[in-house]
Amino acid sequence: MSEEVVSVIRGLIFDINGTVIDILTNEGEENIYRVLSNFLDYQGIALSPDELRRLYFEINKRQRRESAEEYPEFDVKALFAEIVDRHATAFTHALPKPKRKVLPEVLAELFRAASRFRLEPYPDVRRVLDELREDYRLAALSDGQSLWALPELRSAGLAGYFDPVLISSDLGYRKPDKRMFELMLVKMDLAPSEVLFVGNDMYRDVFGANRLGIRTVFFKSNQGDHRKSGAEPDYIIYNFSELPEAVRFLSNRA
Repeated sequence: MSEEVVSVIRGLIFDINGTVIDILTNEGEENIYRVLSNFLDYQGIALSPDELRRLYFEINKRQRRESAEEYPEFDVKALFAEIVDRHATAFTHALPKPKRKVLPEVLAELFRAASRFRLEPYPDVRRVLDELREDYRLAALSDGQSLWALPELRSAGLAGYFDPVLISSDLGYRKPDKRMFELMLVKMDLAPSEVLFVGNDMYRDVFGANRLGIRTVFFKSNQGDHRKSGAEPDYIIYNFSELPEAVRFLSNRA
């Protein structure tokens, strides 16, 4: 009679926003585009707040539409580079080269800063991660812009917990594309049965991980899509403090 084989969990992969970081942003906020408009005026570019808003959403939508990916991600740095290139004046071109070179990145950071209203780790996140990293390798796999996500991890005091960190903007596609999960497994040198994915979105996180046979813990936080999406999580938590018990429970399941 064969013995029951229990899959040993060696790694935990986390989504970021809505899972470990409680963040609130509003890209429709009028003040964002007023700030950007004023800033661009100092660079010799005259665009009204309404024009900037239109360009931001227009280019964002076009990037996704023109992508060959099933789940395309936009590139915020390329977006602002296009705005600068299209509307640069002689004054803009006369700016010092180092300043012109970083202008799209600065605009992207300024945009995020003006649109952000809350950024903090969820309760108990640091304590739980401190506990879990004693026994498991921790990684982060998230949709978003690396220009924003990496500084926000640092700001929330979480930058040192995850290795590797994969952000969709660096790949051009987003969850639930299974290649994101496959790439993470390669970087961690672990099999699907050796990891758990912890996320707050039933479609992008639970369904996405399930496509590769990765077990999931669904964190029913204040963000994300909670609707069933063709895949059931292996465990549901309502507070981050419940995660160690979820990991212990799933570690003992075949």
